Amino acid sequence: DRNEEIIIFPASFVKSENGTGIVMSVPAHAPFDYQALEDIKKSSNDQNLVSIARSISPVSIIQTDGYGEIPAKEVTERFQIENQNNPKLEEATKELYAKEFYGGKLKQNTGRFAQKTVAEAKEEVKKWILQSNNADILFELNDGPIHCRCGSECVVKLLNNQWFLDYSNKKWKDDTHYWINEMKILPEEIRGEFNYVVDWLRERACARQHGLGTKLPWDKDWIVESLSDSVIYMAYYILAKYVNGKQLVAENLGDEFFDYVFLGEGDSKKISSSSKISHDILENIKNEFQYFYPVNARHSGRDLVPNHLTFFVFNHIAIFPKKYWPEEIVVNGSVLMEGKKMSKSMGNIIPLRDAIRTHGADPIRLAILISAELLQDADFNLESVRGIKNKLENILNECSKYKPAQSDNQEQEDRWLQSRLQQLVLEITSAMEKMRLREALHDVLYEFDSDIQWYLKRVEAKNRKNVTCTLHEIFSARVSMLSPFAPHIAEEMWNKLGNSGIVSKSLWPSVLENKIDAAALQSENLLKSTLEDIKNILKVTKILPKQIIIYTSDSWKTKAYQKILSSVIKGEMNIGALIKSLIADKDTENVKKDPDFVKKTINDILSEPVESRESKAKSGLVEEKKILLEINSLVQKEFGVEVQVFGESDAQKYDPKNKAHTARPFKPAILIE
Repeated sequence: DRNEEIIIFPASFVKSENGTGIVMSVPAHAPFDYQALEDIKKSSNDQNLVSIARSISPVSIIQTDGYGEIPAKEVTERFQIENQNNPKLEEATKELYAKEFYGGKLKQNTGRFAQKTVAEAKEEVKKWILQSNNADILFELNDGPIHCRCGSECVVKLLNNQWFLDYSNKKWKDDTHYWINEMKILPEEIRGEFNYVVDWLRERACARQHGLGTKLPWDKDWIVESLSDSVIYMAYYILAKYVNGKQLVAENLGDEFFDYVFLGEGDSKKISSSSKISHDILENIKNEFQYFYPVNARHSGRDLVPNHLTFFVFNHIAIFPKKYWPEEIVVNGSVLMEGKKMSKSMGNIIPLRDAIRTHGADPIRLAILISAELLQDADFNLESVRGIKNKLENILNECSKYKPAQSDNQEQEDRWLQSRLQQLVLEITSAMEKMRLREALHDVLYEFDSDIQWYLKRVEAKNRKNVTCTLHEIFSARVSMLSPFAPHIAEEMWNKLGNSGIVSKSLWPSVLENKIDAAALQSENLLKSTLEDIKNILKVTKILPKQIIIYTSDSWKTKAYQKILSSVIKGEMNIGALIKSLIADKDTENVKKDPDFVKKTINDILSEPVESRESKAKSGLVEEKKILLEINSLVQKEFGVEVQVFGESDAQKYDPKNKAHTARPFKPAILIE
């Protein structure tokens, strides 16, 4: 209405690649705009421009408590800003914009919007200038710049007569939400991202006019866009061999052919005739589709969740009956090289054939798998590859030592190792079912080792010779579980063990409950933890041991431990109530002489895995003194000294420093001289 001329000034803070490259200047309220105007006034480059700038008076349109007529002037002066390149302008802008947006009101010079808050007026002003044809909408990429594969920067272009898929359709969205919440998605935490994408997804262009692709059936000037074209290509896999073998010709295939193969609708004899294929081939194609569908699992990268993978679910729901909807999606991260993104420009891409020739296929597979879980980026590290290659060679060498043999009388350490095998089979199987491949592989490669090392230490200390039977069983199960990860060397290991057939056809190990000996697990854990305590004491004190004395706790403490354990498992951990309950029982009343016992025991129990607590509660506690007598051979082997074991109340015990009374169940007291 005012019919005024618009002056255009230069400003270094304006980015030419953003929008039109021109921004409206509001020097009264925008610190950047005010400072840019002041910079021109101080310039000596163009006196005509300087003269125009000095003639301009900023127009104030917002009144905000705490600010005068020109808020931008006040805030830039307070921040001591001298030019538009000062980084403090960002902070000044945030402060002023926040206060004006939530507390500012428009002045009378804004006409119909006077006295409205900025928050209220923002959308109204936008709607008004659009309706009055004084503005238009400019589309731009939010996360730019984005470059295509050719290196050019991408821009937004509006195409006439563009074709869209209407992902905003409510019924379609509801069905997709339902199936995303019903189907299996791994890892589970990514399910929310799928639902989020379904919520915001609206109409999406499904066709383009350049490049390779399939012509849009109803508009031959357009090509089906690649992400829209690929969402059900799993169904095409069934047709591919017939197309490549020239048994199917695209021009002969109408809708009725696909309706019959994919939906089971129509007269097969008429369709085979119209499609110019034999009835037998048509039936084979339909039967193969019904055999392979639905898709059991779709594996892809996280970057495809906002597009391809969500379209994959949408389009299967739109086209196929429910029985053919996908069963599972597995989402993974990317692969890095030495912590950096792989790219040709960085020269850090290793051709796969070269890598296999140098390191072998199995070490490469394992190095990638063990570096990250599904959603994490896997870091391909050559040092890791070499380490894993050595590990696999060591396991192969170990396998050559153990052949099938008759079982001797089993001792405690044999029962313990077999129990640990069952626990590891359970843990690894659970991890595999959840696609936690890094966790499963770590257990196969390293958890077995720590158990085998302890077992060998035990049998060596006891001077046992024939343990081939037990170790053959352990290594056979280990190789069987290694096979899906490292199939090539696993076959060599299987052969070295003297097993028949090939490991890839062997059954995955089952958990045998009757081979889990809770008492053996408790006993060996007690020996391991006690030996570790002795090592730690010697490390801290730096003394050369002459004798080691171990004291086990009184029977009343064992009974109290069982009651405390039961309470902890139930979630009842009120120390006062527990002490009162123990004192009331004649078997455990001695707790009143050692009230700290309850708190320390609770902490002991809570530091253990839940499975260990439940095992102790189920099987009862072991005779610690009898078990710890076996530690003597271990200590003699490692430190060359004798170990004596006493009960806390033994009358003839050697206890010069009154250590015995500090013993607790599974926490024996130790004296080293």
